Amino acid sequence: MIRLNDTLEVPQSVNDPYGFSEPYWRASRERRLLLQFCKESQQFQFYPRPMSIATGRQTLEWREVDGRGEIYTYSVTHRGFGPFEGHEPYAVVIVRLDAGVDILSNLVHCEPADLRVGLRVKPFWKPLADGRHLLLFAPDESSGDASL
Repeated sequence: MIRLNDTLEVPQSVNDPYGFSEPYWRASRERRLLLQFCKESQQFQFYPRPMSIATGRQTLEWREVDGRGEIYTYSVTHRGFGPFEGHEPYAVVIVRLDAGVDILSNLVHCEPADLRVGLRVKPFWKPLADGRHLLLFAPDESSGDASL
């Protein structure tokens, strides 16, 4: 049986944040997920940007969300490149948060038999060397999903 690699051993770094993404990265130090929210369109957006993708205006504020959601789609990568080479296979997922926004990330601590569209997930914060954390996802055992 194939096992998925958690990619937790992959060396990762994040460049210095742009000014408009600083609140996101500051919150990541405390393992909190802040998303930009457009007050005009009433929509969240991710990744951080200097303006709303819905209106093109700077009518954004930061709101905390719990980060829970479900896998919208996924791919199992069998040939990694760069720092991911040698850490295959691993799962790349698009998670649709309960807050209504999609996030592309890696999935950790998941058995291949459990990986599926609709799987409930929660944030998993991978520590970075500078005290910030990288947002990954793990199965949400508290969701009552019988297969976990």
